Amino acid sequence: MTNDPFQALNPPRDSTRLKLLAVVCAVGVTAILLTSYAYIRKRYALQTLASNAPTLVADSGPKGPPVAHILIDDPLLNKGRTVIGGTVKNISQRELTGLSVALELRRRKDGATEQKSVALDPAQLQPQQEGSYSLILPAQDYGSIRLMGLKADPQSTLVAYTSASGKRRPPERLEPKTVVGKPSSHKGEFLNSPDNPTRVP
Repeated sequence: MTNDPFQALNPPRDSTRLKLLAVVCAVGVTAILLTSYAYIRKRYALQTLASNAPTLVADSGPKGPPVAHILIDDPLLNKGRTVIGGTVKNISQRELTGLSVALELRRRKDGATEQKSVALDPAQLQPQQEGSYSLILPAQDYGSIRLMGLKADPQSTLVAYTSASGKRRPPERLEPKTVVGKPSSHKGEFLNSPDNPTRVP
């Protein structure tokens, strides 16, 4: 045993290195946990939005040579409303008039279905011309939407068509929220204490 008075003032270098390594490891683990939490939260939010959006199922129309091609865009959620839309292209060699898209809507509440006809804009298409359709619905009312067919004159009869997916839904952006608390009027006082309770969001 040595009686060196300076040994107590200068701890061994190995101890300092171990402490530094422990701090670096703790910071690294904390960063990994925070990144994982942010990723899982974003993924959960996207899954929740996707599950609340109505699904759109396409159905084949009458048999025969198709006269139109329908593109079905992904449903969009906008302020509690669902926007259904797409385009229709006349792929035949004749003019198509009185065009409308037939949809079947299934209600969330009781599972009952109802049918809607959405007029095309413009309702008259020359060969190789395109028109668009759009329908706005309350997001909480309908669980699924099914394409039933394409109607045209005379007498709004169903005509043969082909269909495909249109525009994809843009990825949802999660905006970070910043919470700013009111500073205390007294120095050294906690923001939230039993004597001065404050609601924390």
